[in-house]
Amino acid sequence: MQAFDALPAPVRSWLSQAALPWSPASCRKILRKARARGESLEDVLARLDRAQQKTLARDRYAQSRLIAADHPGTHRDSNR
Repeated sequence: MQAFDALPAPVRSWLSQAALPWSPASCRKILRKARARGESLEDVLARLDRAQQKTLARDRYAQSRLIAADHPGTHRDSNR
């Protein structure tokens, strides 16, 4: 809980509403790298959003590939 409490309030808020189970350590790593580059807290939040969206997109793609493999009739090219 200390790792969570040590994060800035906006990052804690973002983390508590995230779609994925982010760890405070992961957020802190992104925060530190962004701050070292001189990025603002708003930039950090945008960076977290982008990282989450990228992960969700990758998961959706993997999920659709698994479904297509399990159900050949659902593949896009099945109408040929």
